[in-house]
Amino acid sequence: MTTQLKIDFVSDVSCPWCVIGLKSLDQALERVRGDIQAELHFQPFELNPKMAPEGQEITEHITEKYGITPAQAQANRENIRARGAQVGFKFSMADEPGGGRSRIYNTFDAHRLLHWAELEGADKRKALKELLFKRYFTDGQSPASHEVLAKAAAEAGLDETRAREVLASGEYAREVREREQFYLTQGIHSVPAVIINDRHLISGGQPVEVFEQALRQIAAGG
Repeated sequence: MTTQLKIDFVSDVSCPWCVIGLKSLDQALERVRGDIQAELHFQPFELNPKMAPEGQEITEHITEKYGITPAQAQANRENIRARGAQVGFKFSMADEPGGGRSRIYNTFDAHRLLHWAELEGADKRKALKELLFKRYFTDGQSPASHEVLAKAAAEAGLDETRAREVLASGEYAREVREREQFYLTQGIHSVPAVIINDRHLISGGQPVEVFEQALRQIAAGG
C-alpha cells in the first residue's frame, strides 16, 4: 500500500540551500516511489524582504548580514557549489560564461508569480520554481526582473501574456504576504524548511539519505 504524504517546502528562489534541499528531496522521493507518494506544495519565504529593487553585490551583502569575512563567504560558496554538484545542479561562478549570481535581489514578485503558477497546476509551478533557480544560480539572471520571470513562466508552459499581467499588477500580493506571515508565526526563520503532514519539520539542505530516512519513518508512523 502506498502512503500519502503532504509536504510543504518553504523556500526562497534566492536561497542556494533551497536548491540543494529540493534536489535532495526529489531524489529521496524517487527512492521511495511505490511506497510513498507526496503532494508537494511550495510556500514563500523572503530572505531579504527589504532589499532595494537594484539589489546588492553578493559578497558585500553576505559579509554585512552574517558578519563574516570575504574569504569565509568565498569558502561558503565553494561548499555550496560542491554540494550542488552532488545533486546534479550547477552553481556557476560569477566569472564563468553566462555568469553566476553576483547580486542579491528582492524576490517578492517571483513569489507572486509562483503563487499564480500553482493555481495553473502543481507541475507548472514546480517547473517554474526549478527554472528560476537555474536562471539565478546558473545563468546569473535577476529573479526581480519581470522580463526574466515572464520568459521563465513561458518556458514552464504557462501563458506569458498572463504572467506579464500578474507581474505588472499587485495580484496575489495579499495571498503571498499571508503565507509568509503564517510560517514566520510558526517559527520558520530560515529555509529551506520542509514540513511533512503539517507536523514534522526537516530544516536545511539535507543529504538525500536524511530525507529518505525521514520520509520512511514518518510514513511508518514513527
